[in-house]
Amino acid sequence: MRYNCTMQNDFIPEIEPTPVFTTKSCAFLVHITGFMLTYMPFLLTLLVAFSVDYFFAVATLLVSYLVTGIVRSYMRNNSIPKKQQEYSYSDKAIASWFLYRTYCFGKN
Repeated sequence: MRYNCTMQNDFIPEIEPTPVFTTKSCAFLVHITGFMLTYMPFLLTLLVAFSVDYFFAVATLLVSYLVTGIVRSYMRNNSIPKKQQEYSYSDKAIASWFLYRTYCFGKN
């Protein structure tokens, strides 16, 4: 029994590489945006825990995870090309794509 092997016809489409910026302002914005996407829930939670209460800190952690996830998915869906959205990207790569498409388009 012979199986229908279609490996010759299957191929991975050409993908665009993640943008790399040479200007300091765009590179700085990429690092800051990636840092904020990664660590903002923790920073907000620590701020609320030390200033208000632990109960509000847990609530802030849950809400900030939700808001950060929504912002991350918005940035990912509006900036990464449609053929490449199935691949996984780090927060820094998402920030790089988003800033390339919106703010730093001709400045790399």
